[in-house]
Amino acid sequence: MLTVKDVSKSYPHDGMFRKQKHRVLHEISFEWNRGECLGIIGESGSGKSTLGRLLLGMEKPDSGKIAFDGIPVANRVARRGAISAVFQDYTSSINPYYTVRKAILEPLKHTGKAGESFDIGRLLRQVGLNESYLAKYPHELSGGEAQRVCIARAVCSEPQCILFDEAVSSLDGSVQMQVLAMLKRLKADYDMGYIFITHDIQAAVYLCDRILIIRNGEMAELCETAELKHVRSPYARELMRKVIS
Repeated sequence: MLTVKDVSKSYPHDGMFRKQKHRVLHEISFEWNRGECLGIIGESGSGKSTLGRLLLGMEKPDSGKIAFDGIPVANRVARRGAISAVFQDYTSSINPYYTVRKAILEPLKHTGKAGESFDIGRLLRQVGLNESYLAKYPHELSGGEAQRVCIARAVCSEPQCILFDEAVSSLDGSVQMQVLAMLKRLKADYDMGYIFITHDIQAAVYLCDRILIIRNGEMAELCETAELKHVRSPYARELMRKVIS
């Protein structure tokens, strides 16, 4: 279980007002339960990607606590082999000097698992590629292929949770739907859960069990996906109106 309790985060303003701080997140609290897909929805600048970095231990909150199975995520022991991530910018997510094989197997070095015994061919097929891709380099891949490699890399250590930060938003419509369907299959095959950060509420509705809506760094709503039509906050109702219309 990933537990987030009263988390807040601010950054200094640029320029002459650096002593002042811009609040990005304010007292965010929720729990992610093993095996579920939790969507985190928000417009650009809402703080959702900042929240993602905090969940991954890439940054520390100003106040509040984030723990994975009771261990603070700032402790690498809590994250190792338990949570991985796929980001929007797949072009910079893969070392340009790594082959697809080396890129996918890289996380296994940090988990103590033997890469030699890992069935990388099976995993490639599960993400819609084949073994001919193993010797390719990132510049030889399309955007959709590169993101599939990033997803395979996140899956290979068989983590409890994968965090996706706008991971499908830069793909074109048909490829995006293929990747979303693939994520559903992988979730079932590997008994994993997801945290799916996006501005696309329709993608979240397709994939997620629950949805957390963030506005201006604060929680506007947290509910089961099936209950979205019953949201209470004005902001969440406006989002639903846009989707329905």
